[in-house]
Amino acid sequence: MSAAVQPNPRKLDVRAAARDGAVLRGATPLAQFPRLAQESAQPAADAATPVEWEAGFSVRNPRAAAPQIWLELKARTRLTQTCQRCLGPMSSNLAVDRRFRFVADETQAAAEDEEAEEDVLALEPRMDLLALVEDELLMELPLAPRHETCPTQPKLQAQTADFQAPDAAPNPFAALASLRVKDGA
Repeated sequence: MSAAVQPNPRKLDVRAAARDGAVLRGATPLAQFPRLAQESAQPAADAATPVEWEAGFSVRNPRAAAPQIWLELKARTRLTQTCQRCLGPMSSNLAVDRRFRFVADETQAAAEDEEAEEDVLALEPRMDLLALVEDELLMELPLAPRHETCPTQPKLQAQTADFQAPDAAPNPFAALASLRVKDGA
């Protein structure tokens, strides 16, 4: 008995996958997700990091006039980013767990997406599942990545080693204080 061949996730027939109740899994190197890899602070080091993903397809209400095609997508990876506090490298763990419902076209998807709890996608003849994985992980990137506690304290001075600080300037308010007339004097 031969093992089942997994469909190509870059050219996936969603209807067939849903009809078969397919569950696809993979661990794809980060280098194969160019937009996500571009967000890495250490692209060469992160290139082989796996993006683990799982996609489960199903049909709900198969006997209804309009059966619904659903996708449950899970993905996770680790990405090196630059901490916005200490400017050192830090590891960001990204994870996705989403459900999608497919509809006939983009117009219907746009109309229903606002009201639906789940994400709504237009059904295409061939879907690039890995592009969807990449899109969802990109949306999980922190806006300003920061360590919980930075391993080093940032240097908050902008000077070079040969910089000589001027002697302490007089307080500008000290001159004003001498001009102030005291009550009753």
